[in-house]
Amino acid sequence: MFCGQIISSPYKPLQLVDTVAQALSVMENAQITHLPVVDEDRYLGMIDENDLLDVPSDTMLKDLSDRLVIISVKSSDYFLVAVKLSHVYDLSLVPVANEKQEYEGLIERTQLFHNLAQLTGADEYGSMIVLEMEKKDYALGLLNRLVESNDALITQLNTWSDPATQLMTVVLRINKEEVSDVVSSFQRHEYTVRYYLGEELFRNELQSNLDHLLNYLNI
Repeated sequence: MFCGQIISSPYKPLQLVDTVAQALSVMENAQITHLPVVDEDRYLGMIDENDLLDVPSDTMLKDLSDRLVIISVKSSDYFLVAVKLSHVYDLSLVPVANEKQEYEGLIERTQLFHNLAQLTGADEYGSMIVLEMEKKDYALGLLNRLVESNDALITQLNTWSDPATQLMTVVLRINKEEVSDVVSSFQRHEYTVRYYLGEELFRNELQSNLDHLLNYLNI
């Protein structure tokens, strides 16, 4: 999914002739903290609500050009570029501009969350397993074989490393709801299973023994 395909925000950009009071009013009503500033169709940058609070309300935005943060994505950028900008600059709206710095629109953070959910498979059928391991133990081929040996497929895989522990976390999305057999396979191969989400059919050994006893007594 590319940024140009998910432009979604109804908010209009601010103009250089708009005042601080007008900008703050729009932000308050929309419950947002940033807005783009344009000169006709040319994108100039994002203005932060915090940079307006100590300025006289009748000041025009053209006098605050030094407070604009010039950040944007292009329509041809993959949407994860917008996710990164939203995270780094804490933006609820990410501006889109072309190579000529012509303003094209905004992407709302809620739209980015929606696309992230699609990317990670969070809204799809299946289950999730979270593994933790040393980086040297990460072997995609083995992980795949263990899952496939239980009549399942990995539909999504994401990894990250903890700077404090240097351990790698691997998040697997699997195309089946019942995960006990897959979890058992990972544990037999000495993988640390930190978390799993899905149905599990592990039976309590004591309960199983009790069932057998009751069946015997009923004979």
